[in-house]
Amino acid sequence: MTLLTVGDVEHVAALARLGLTETEKDRLRDQLSSILEHIAALNEVDTSAIPPTAQVIAQANVLRADQVRPSLPRERVLANAPRHTDGFFEVHAVLTGTDEGDA
Repeated sequence: MTLLTVGDVEHVAALARLGLTETEKDRLRDQLSSILEHIAALNEVDTSAIPPTAQVIAQANVLRADQVRPSLPRERVLANAPRHTDGFFEVHAVLTGTDEGDA
């Protein structure tokens, strides 16, 4: 049973800004219709006695206690940095659009 038409696929493709060939439209119509058929079958299952759940197994956070430790010396941290100035990493502004080689 085909639930979708080629027009439905064209509409979804237009929303997603996808250009599809006629062959792709036919294939996707069949695939998407199959998915909708499976969902329809799931909708027929009575789940009224099943409580809503976010997880099917119990989860617990695995945390360790914070421990104060000495950090690396600044010189060692900056040793492999491509650029650094006055003890800080030097990076290009993200929104300027400059190339990596520009200073």
